Amino acid sequence: MHIQFTELGRQYGPIYRLWLGTKLCTVISSPSLIKEIVRDHDTIFANRDSTVATRIASYNGNDISFCLYDSSWRMRRKIFVHDMLSNRSLDATFNLRKDEHGVGNTIEGERKDKIGAAFSSMVARSFDLLGKPNVSDYFPVLARFDIQGVEKEMSNFMQRFDEIVEDIINEREKISSGEVGGGGNKNGGRLDFLQMLMELSEKQDVETKFGKDTDQSHDYTTIEWVMAELMRNPKVMKNAYKELNEVVGLNNIVEEFHIPKLVYLDAVIKETLRIHPIGPFLTPRTPNQSCTVGGYSIPKDSTVFINVYSIHMNPLSWDNPLEFMPERFLGNFGKRDFSGNDFNYIPFGSGRRICAGLPLAERMLRYLLASLLHSFDWQLPKGEKVDLEDTFGPVLRKKNPLVAIPSPRLCGKNLYV
Repeated sequence: MHIQFTELGRQYGPIYRLWLGTKLCTVISSPSLIKEIVRDHDTIFANRDSTVATRIASYNGNDISFCLYDSSWRMRRKIFVHDMLSNRSLDATFNLRKDEHGVGNTIEGERKDKIGAAFSSMVARSFDLLGKPNVSDYFPVLARFDIQGVEKEMSNFMQRFDEIVEDIINEREKISSGEVGGGGNKNGGRLDFLQMLMELSEKQDVETKFGKDTDQSHDYTTIEWVMAELMRNPKVMKNAYKELNEVVGLNNIVEEFHIPKLVYLDAVIKETLRIHPIGPFLTPRTPNQSCTVGGYSIPKDSTVFINVYSIHMNPLSWDNPLEFMPERFLGNFGKRDFSGNDFNYIPFGSGRRICAGLPLAERMLRYLLASLLHSFDWQLPKGEKVDLEDTFGPVLRKKNPLVAIPSPRLCGKNLYV
């Protein structure tokens, strides 16, 4: 769909309208027009378009992802960004991230506990449902029939999701109160996000839901794209290995303090997110009042698509945009980051509704990728070639999962324990 919208943009220009069923949509693929949307008219376009699936998944727009732009959203955002994802909080949870993404867990590729496996599977399926085109969204008169069964399946999913989360919270409350495990913290005194949320809930008389903006499946999807591009570009992979050898060394494992020194690896990640943005349209927005952008009148409550894929592939902004070239993010261009201030590069969005989980996602993405590359040499199965075909959805995934064979490259077996 993002490719078709990009082709329409070449024909009709950087802003055009189309009808999807009864829904009027405006597609924007110009950095200057995006600036008008997310900065000049940011409060008008601060609301996100909702669908049947997102309304159910967000408790009818009551989470940080799809909550209307109001005082409730600002409160949630403040708690999330300043309390949970501050540098101090992220530093405090480093050991938990290290445990979760340790080499042993990476090799196994799945959680041992049943709750974790069920939870991961359900979250993955929820993203499939969120990205599935639903007749009910484009022809509301048919919504009561739920022709594709999206409403029923998402409702059942959320019921199971809530049951799992409630069980986890109840278990943690029992541990904290001393009913089981001798009291204290299940993580041996180390802080985690669930503990933070429970403490915040006790301090404030509010119900705080955060949604899926920070789901780590985004990180894993991006890791797969990075690895696919590296396997397809052996010279780039060789340069990444060289940097890891110099910064970390084969006698050590990757630590978070190494990450800021891995400049080339950072460029590899940025280039991957340019070609394979997590969300090719971000999350569609809807204006709370009629507004004029680029000479176009955009009606209230219509849908606005920001075509990130088209912007990242614009030859006026990027030399040889189809070529995987991390070097374009080195030197002066290395200043381009994920903040959304450069409207030629917005993989995580921009403005008030930029991805709330960006600080955590950035740390996890760099640390996990560095650990995977530094710990192993990676090869394709004999006779196999890298396939970069994608499948459209709220998260742009590889159509066919990447299969690669690892072989140890560190000096000691003890480094893999």
